[in-house]
Amino acid sequence: MADLEKHGFVDRGGKGSHRNFLHPSGVKITLSGAPGDDAKHCQERDLKRAIQKVQA
Repeated sequence: MADLEKHGFVDRGGKGSHRNFLHPSGVKITLSGAPGDDAKHCQERDLKRAIQKVQA
């Protein structure tokens, strides 16, 4: 989650264990799990893709 914030994503909150992040360019990503939990493999992949979209 820190990587997302470092790249300009803003935590819009979420319901339960889900966190919704939004970048000013319109890219959205939702991650599940409590802050500090290890990310699942598929979440790491999605996170990298979201960061690549905003850097392009």
